Amino acid sequence: MFIKEIDLFKGMGVEVIDEIFKISVAESYSDGDILFKQGDPAHNFYLLEQGEIRLSIGEEGHINFIMSPGDAFGWSSLADRDVYTATAECKLPSKVIKIETDKLNKIFEKYPAIGLIFFKRLSGVIGDRLIRAYNTILSAYKGEGQPSYG
Repeated sequence: MFIKEIDLFKGMGVEVIDEIFKISVAESYSDGDILFKQGDPAHNFYLLEQGEIRLSIGEEGHINFIMSPGDAFGWSSLADRDVYTATAECKLPSKVIKIETDKLNKIFEKYPAIGLIFFKRLSGVIGDRLIRAYNTILSAYKGEGQPSYG
């Protein structure tokens, strides 16, 4: 079972993992397929099982993240956002696990201690991605040289 191998879910009891597995949907996509676009309603959370997904932010895709097997994405709905903040595009044929956020939240309401662990781990994922975004912006800024003020 792929879910129990993901860091976000490691160490969770068999009962909880089974409940999450029951609400999970395995989907396959081709190279170039779009899973969701920035601004689309955010209702699902994703785990990449196989392939590669590019998340891009901004109309021109100024900030990009490459998701590899084991990565989680589409967490906007778990952070009480109504819409996705990025576009998710397959860069290779990919297999994902899609989990409806409302159903996942009901499981965490039933097992609040597990939910707390999950959201702490998710905060770490979000923090890592934020640091990568800062580094991307900083490297672009440095590439242009120091700004001129006169």
